[in-house]
Amino acid sequence: MKFELAVTVREQAGKGAARQLRRSGQVPAVLYGQGECVLLTVNPDELVKILKSHAGGSALLALTVNGAKTKPNRNALLRDYQVDPITGSILHADLFEISMDKPIRVKVPVHVVGAVPAGVKEGGVLHHNVRELHVECLPAVLPDQIEVDASSLAVGQGIYLKDLAKREGVRFLDDADQMIVSVAAPISDAKLEALLTAGAGGPAETEVAAKGKEAAEGAEAGKAGAGAAAGEAKGGEKKEAGKEAPKAEKKDAKK
Repeated sequence: MKFELAVTVREQAGKGAARQLRRSGQVPAVLYGQGECVLLTVNPDELVKILKSHAGGSALLALTVNGAKTKPNRNALLRDYQVDPITGSILHADLFEISMDKPIRVKVPVHVVGAVPAGVKEGGVLHHNVRELHVECLPAVLPDQIEVDASSLAVGQGIYLKDLAKREGVRFLDDADQMIVSVAAPISDAKLEALLTAGAGGPAETEVAAKGKEAAEGAEAGKAGAGAAAGEAKGGEKKEAGKEAPKAEKKDAKK
């Protein structure tokens, strides 16, 4: 999906200028790529619309650059953005300029479609193993999303990347044997109880603690024996050193 986005060239840079822009209701942005870096301002409402669309970060942007001395119309991708952790408002956006006749590599979201899988109806659990896929293609054929139909999956079955239908002009860059979506068998009550018991310090944890204590006591005993042997060895070395100390070392000591 292609979105039209109007942006404006700005002259001032820095934190102070960025804060002033945010107070005025605008978002500072930067356009990279094609051998240049352009400072911009963007309407935050337009960015939110793009991010809330099903295309999200893979959306193709047709930019109208107001105030540009050259190339007022450009194509770009929303490469990155920063959000205020408290208010949730967009603080900054990074746009990456692209050429329509050159392949690009981007992440495309994966969406599970179709009816409820057969395995889920039998009590299985649907696992969405991969949320995004890396693809390479020309901007004109960039997919908004990769749809995966999991309705026919039974318990213990899954769909791999190599199982997906080929898309003309789109090349997947991830491992072909990567699991995209699967239906797993439900965990039994007995197994769940055993896991919870072990996590709370059950018999298994007690046994490990006991073994650790025995190992620690053995290590301390070994250290004590090694220390005594080392003391005897050092005593002998001192006596030998006192008998035959080199003259050169004595001269160095006097100095």
